[in-house]
Amino acid sequence: MEGRRCVMAALSDDMLTVLTVNLLLSVSFLSGRPTGCEEAKGFIFTAPREIEALSGACLQIPCSFTVKPQHKFNPRRKTFGVWLKPGAPILNSPKNVVYNSSQLKNKYDMNITGNLREKNCTTVFSKINSEQEDKYYFRIENGPFKISALCKPVNVNVRDSAWRPRIEISGDLKEMNSVIITCSALTPCPQSPPELTWNLEPDHRRLTEKNTDGTFTDKIQKNITLSDTHDGFNITCFVRYPVDGGKYKVAKAEVTLSVSYAPKNTSASISLSEDGWVNLTCSSTANPPVSFFTWFRNSTNGTMEVADGDIYGLNITKEGIYYCVATNDLGNQTSLEVHLAGQRKGNIQHEGPYKRRVPVIISTPVKTSLVSALFIILVGSFIKILMWFLKVVHLSPEMPQKGQRSQNASQKK
Repeated sequence: MEGRRCVMAALSDDMLTVLTVNLLLSVSFLSGRPTGCEEAKGFIFTAPREIEALSGACLQIPCSFTVKPQHKFNPRRKTFGVWLKPGAPILNSPKNVVYNSSQLKNKYDMNITGNLREKNCTTVFSKINSEQEDKYYFRIENGPFKISALCKPVNVNVRDSAWRPRIEISGDLKEMNSVIITCSALTPCPQSPPELTWNLEPDHRRLTEKNTDGTFTDKIQKNITLSDTHDGFNITCFVRYPVDGGKYKVAKAEVTLSVSYAPKNTSASISLSEDGWVNLTCSSTANPPVSFFTWFRNSTNGTMEVADGDIYGLNITKEGIYYCVATNDLGNQTSLEVHLAGQRKGNIQHEGPYKRRVPVIISTPVKTSLVSALFIILVGSFIKILMWFLKVVHLSPEMPQKGQRSQNASQKK
């Protein structure tokens, strides 16, 4: 009797131990933290730990595995892949299975596109929705060899709006430099890639690149030689993701170019002030902005620097030829010459307060045009006078004959 009691006591302790282990396993899987990772030693599962999907679109999960020799994986045997969601217990309950490649019908619209015999378990969701956002565990079944990647679930997040594309520019943004402009977009499903467009010329390259985690990125690229006209130009890139029902989800990104260039469109102008002075103003466009302006005056003694700054104030009596130079870190540019012609105060006859004649700005091209116009006017006037003179000479001999005929008519009367 005592022996029976000892045996029963031992059995009760063993049963209690088994029950405790099973309870712990159940609690573990219910909480989403599976145990038993030691069972997976020698089975290496490779897939992204986090992957993001677009609601209504397809999703590809890149997936592969390796098996150490002691597990006796035989590629000649029929091999099946299983995807499970957390539950209690994860390995024994069919309700946790959302896809099994051995079955024709599955809970989720999924398909293992990889070759399991070659240890490629890449899987595609044909159309994913927000209700399918969860953790997914992969299990391989190869005859008697069956094992699950309990320690490496794939966490699938589902978003409703499309990802914004990304615009990148390689190279230094300076005039005359050649740069590569790239617009890229995440490609959750290479079987149905996004469509990329932008407001640049359409002669661009299209690329699909595989990332280190097995996911993909679609890109468009274009080479551009920069000039000052590109400064401030706004690049807009659009992406369209095809979703269920023949619709699209759209997003865009924008980047404004800031191109560095030497001064351009440098010009000099003249304005009058009320205190008897003239202001010469130098203007120019540049990036970075003009750091300094310098004024020069041409005279019989040569060129002479006369002032610094964008505005040069001088007395109206200082006639001459002036020009300015605009400079920044990338270079400089010289304006056209301006001719300042004024009169001395004593020679101006006006009532009331002192007034001045407006200075004349004459650039070299304008001066040539004035001379040409004056020449044409003089030639035209000369031709008119000549024609009038010839007409008078031609008519003068006939005038007496008309007078004679008038006398004869009087005599006959």
